Amino acid sequence: MKCRICELGCEIKQGGVGRCRMMTHQDTEIKERFPHSYSTLFPISIETMPCLHFYPNHKFLQVSSMGCNFSCPGCISEILTMGEDAIFGALKKQTPEKIIEKALKEKCKGIAFCINDPTVSFFSFLELARISRKNNLLVGFSTNGYFTEQALEHLIPLTDFVNIGFKGASDDAYKDCGVPSSAPVFRNFKRLFEAGIHVEAAIIHMKDREDDVQKIARFVAALSRDIPLQVMRFVPFGEADIKFEPTIKESTALCETVGQTMPYVYLFNAPGTSLLNTRCPDCKTPVIFRELFGPMGARNMQALPDAACACGKPVPFKGGYALNRYDEHGFFGGYRTTRAFEMLHAILVCIGADDPEKISRLWADLMETDYLKDFHDLVQLPHAYGKIIDRLAEKTHCIERGNLLKNTLQKTLDLITSKSRNLTRPKVYYAMGYPLFALNAERFETNLVEAAGGTCTNKGLTRKGKPGVTISREEFMAMNPDIIFISGFLSCPVSDFYDDCITRDLGVPAVKNRQIYDHFPLWDFGSPRWMLGLMHIANTLHPEIFNFDMEKEANAFYTLFFNRPFDAKKANRSFYRV
Repeated sequence: MKCRICELGCEIKQGGVGRCRMMTHQDTEIKERFPHSYSTLFPISIETMPCLHFYPNHKFLQVSSMGCNFSCPGCISEILTMGEDAIFGALKKQTPEKIIEKALKEKCKGIAFCINDPTVSFFSFLELARISRKNNLLVGFSTNGYFTEQALEHLIPLTDFVNIGFKGASDDAYKDCGVPSSAPVFRNFKRLFEAGIHVEAAIIHMKDREDDVQKIARFVAALSRDIPLQVMRFVPFGEADIKFEPTIKESTALCETVGQTMPYVYLFNAPGTSLLNTRCPDCKTPVIFRELFGPMGARNMQALPDAACACGKPVPFKGGYALNRYDEHGFFGGYRTTRAFEMLHAILVCIGADDPEKISRLWADLMETDYLKDFHDLVQLPHAYGKIIDRLAEKTHCIERGNLLKNTLQKTLDLITSKSRNLTRPKVYYAMGYPLFALNAERFETNLVEAAGGTCTNKGLTRKGKPGVTISREEFMAMNPDIIFISGFLSCPVSDFYDDCITRDLGVPAVKNRQIYDHFPLWDFGSPRWMLGLMHIANTLHPEIFNFDMEKEANAFYTLFFNRPFDAKKANRSFYRV
């Protein structure tokens, strides 16, 4: 029987599943395998979705499930969209009425289905949208836009806002995602816009595919120059090659070029950028200041009164600006939830947990007990990491391998901590991306610095973001670091970082003496590979004491816990792919 929800039109045999693995053929109908079942149900600021021009700063209830009809290389939500069936155990059954009750109790403005695509939970989402309407809640979603015309017509009367993510401008770009054509996305975007629905466009910027961004910009601008264009700097996850990741500098230059013809162009996945701000299209005065708020997310920091420019030129926001911002806790909200799943999965890989039934029960237990709250706090502390391993090992009956991993990490941590305890401690600053985006004071990376015999200047920060905050030049200069580390996630080349320091006149000792160091991707947070990051930091801070052979150490770690030798050419930004 043919599924008529998305343009793939899967022919599903009785009892079988479609490409998304969430739709099945039962009797004479296409049905959801997990109706009214969700992986996330919690409030977010709408900029976390992200949606920037629709009821800015308002709170919405994020709704997500699992699965996807696409299979994009480097998908940032890979573990939820393409992970093994065992992770479906994390889905929690919830009636539409209970979801609406939660949204109203949390004083949300509406419902936002995001992170994975609503095509895979189509019937549940339709029912939720209908009941939301009856309760005066706004309804929207982020999507790859591959609905059939028939399915889209069911959604349009129930939809207020949509973020459509373009994978590229050509059929070839869509074939890379396992679908035959780009045409349905362009058709559906135009149809939604003409139906009077608030639309925002997102486009992935992959290195050497700048023309795709330019073509999408021209298509969107032809409909309306008031439509926001979100440029998502590509960060390779899964099996994606790191060579496709543009630098922040390259994505910035592209956005500035596109911004000459479109007034509302925003750059994501670029810590420290000013290209998340909304500016007046006439006088260029910033109307809303934003900063990075995790992968694919933004957070409003401040705004002009009523988010309006004094020159009188209106900015096309739909809905008023909320004065009180909602800040999500820990891993809750947007794509940060997928990072938590990936970090946990990385440990499961290392301890050899591969029994689907046990893993399924584990995911269900983690979600039922709201473990992600405890996990967020524990995963910031190197000495507490063993508690996470113990829990996962016990639940999956991998005690022996769990103890091996825990003891290996603890032995290295204890060795470095003890040897560096009485040494002179250099001042160390930890940045993500560009110089003025500082990691939070309590982050895991800052604790690695302290464990390796440094004094992390980030510890003096009192403001918090996800995963850090934008600081002023004056704050940076007051830190006066001797050494600077650039995070192994959402990073930039040392050369670009140094050039930005020179441009901004950030003449601290670390810059003057060229003591700026990057990390191998994700050796400094999340995955058990942090042990290698700690060694790298120790080598850098105290070369008179530590001289770990990083190639040798990495090869030994990868062989022991990933069952293959270390290969730098296969590096990516995934927490659990190696």
